[in-house]
Amino acid sequence: MSRREPRAAVVVMAKSPQPGRVKTRLCPPCTPAEAATLAAAALADTLAAVEALPQIRPVVALDGPVGPWLPRAFDVVPQVAGDLGTRLAAATTTVGGPMLVVGMDTPQLDTALLDNALRALLAPGVDAVLGPATDGGYWAIGLDSPTGCEFDDVPMSTDHTGAAQLARLSALGLRVGSLTVQRDVDTFADALAVAVAAPATRFAAAVRALAVAVAVPA
Repeated sequence: MSRREPRAAVVVMAKSPQPGRVKTRLCPPCTPAEAATLAAAALADTLAAVEALPQIRPVVALDGPVGPWLPRAFDVVPQVAGDLGTRLAAATTTVGGPMLVVGMDTPQLDTALLDNALRALLAPGVDAVLGPATDGGYWAIGLDSPTGCEFDDVPMSTDHTGAAQLARLSALGLRVGSLTVQRDVDTFADALAVAVAAPATRFAAAVRALAVAVAVPA
């Protein structure tokens, strides 16, 4: 491998951070504009962590228009229509492996964590990696040689999506490594918890700046 050859692609599945299109589960207590502000901050944190990774191809699989928030280093692959599984299958086969795929719901991810995930994927005897989320989904999936069928019949956005995805990968005969558990930002309670866990992020600053009076259940 030459120095300039990327060891893998890192794909961020993202929506353009426009009010009414992103983080709608934060409303209420947030307004659509405030939710979009939090989404933009989360996306900025994620893109910065990816961009700082050495020797990778940074890609955004994008739903919506490109804006000034997108660093020039990133290639853009438009998302196709369909459910999340369909969009993941299309993005992974378009980009080609090996690759690590993450979303914009985990702004606490940093470059070191992503680099460790890539190292796990590229280790001998590993065909895929999966990063479970506390809500039962997953925050990352890595594939050595994606074909698109990895997402067939996997129910998305449920409390057992992670288990179903792991079962699908195993059924295909793939050797799967496990990544650390992370918390997705789906609700405002999640946003507060992630902001506390990663206080130096843009996302945490955006949460602190919100003038939202809300009672968050324990």
